[in-house]
Amino acid sequence: MSAWRSYDSHLMPAFYERFEQRWGKGTAPFLDPEVHEQPMPRAQWINPDTGAAVAVVPIWTDDPRHRSFGVFYLPPAGDIWILRPGPTAFVEPAPGDGTREQVSLRNDAFKKAVNHAKEFIYGLQP
Repeated sequence: MSAWRSYDSHLMPAFYERFEQRWGKGTAPFLDPEVHEQPMPRAQWINPDTGAAVAVVPIWTDDPRHRSFGVFYLPPAGDIWILRPGPTAFVEPAPGDGTREQVSLRNDAFKKAVNHAKEFIYGLQP
């Protein structure tokens, strides 16, 4: 049985710490959209036996409407790895302006990133 567990709370502080250790101070705020008052889907898992963790988080460019989902792995010994689920880009609809298609594309991008994270954690499931 796998020790991995879903973690449904705020983003674990270790993601911020390791992200900024690797890419520099001030680079991590995008990992938690609540910092920017922008609720977005996010998923996390933790392995309490090893201390490893995986997170699916939104990433955006200078244009806040152009986003994607990133999958990050925290190995037990430190560092942070980017897991590549393939393209997960989408255009965030403006408030009150979202078409059903735009919302569907965002949801599809999130599901693709989550499925990639689950494959990494649990392996391919039949």
